[in-house]
Amino acid sequence: GQIERGESSPTVATLWKIATGFGAALSDFLEPPGLDDHSAVRQADVLRHQPAVDEMLVASIFPYDAALSFEMFELTLMPGYTRCSEPHAAGVIEHVVVLRGEMELLIDGQWSPLRAGDAIRFAADRPHGYRNPGREPAVFHNLIHYPSR
Repeated sequence: GQIERGESSPTVATLWKIATGFGAALSDFLEPPGLDDHSAVRQADVLRHQPAVDEMLVASIFPYDAALSFEMFELTLMPGYTRCSEPHAAGVIEHVVVLRGEMELLIDGQWSPLRAGDAIRFAADRPHGYRNPGREPAVFHNLIHYPSR
């Protein structure tokens, strides 16, 4: 397709599908700074100001670490954006903390409202989704915990 011919770049949704297909973490496809045990991460500040592709910005806060079995992102959903996700591998758990704005989370076929300060943990090995029905961007942290491989 167009990506293979270098005519377009993949969306975040496409990268997530590719990562899942390879049994990899999404952060494996992003280029976060090298981290040591006490690194300050400012990549989210840079990415937050870039134009949205696919109406969702994704900044890798902590890339996947096999020793800890998690990765953490800051996601920004533009107004009106909906992202439905395929189930992750068995045992994957997501932790969502809303920083700014309002959003809705789809779990078990039902959309639940979340706003700044709200946090939720859910089994992500089933279909789930995120949407921003509001007029302002919604910003949240998403920590994805993987079962031991």
